[in-house]
Amino acid sequence: MYKHVLIATDGSELAQKGVDHGLALAKVLGATASIVVVSELFTGPVLADGADIGLMTTAAELRHELERSAEALLKSVGEQAERMGVPCETVHVLGVVPAEGILDTAAKRSCDLIVMASHGRRGIVRLVLGSQTAEVLAGATTPVLIVR
Repeated sequence: MYKHVLIATDGSELAQKGVDHGLALAKVLGATASIVVVSELFTGPVLADGADIGLMTTAAELRHELERSAEALLKSVGEQAERMGVPCETVHVLGVVPAEGILDTAAKRSCDLIVMASHGRRGIVRLVLGSQTAEVLAGATTPVLIVR
């Protein structure tokens, strides 16, 4: 049915449920998985992630911290996929809105299913950013599986 599943994560606890579900589904279907982390520059999630960012941080330092954080997250999820026997590639998209990065990655990689959590961040960050899940649903041309 599905041969290439795109799994989006931001590292949050709820997003991990989406990762777990997406990888389990890919395993059962014998599908390949692509895991994507999308990092916006200069947004709330950067600060919410506990990154060591002060007022004097340069754009280059911020970019480096985002890349380091995404690399660690993708390594962890890639290892999870490997333990499960799911063929997996990882992708970090930097500098765009998460929904845009997810949709573009799904299209570029010819994914036939997108799996993601119903929402990522909580509290004020979620209110400020709105729901990237809703944006993915509105813009997707392929099926989207939302995990709660």
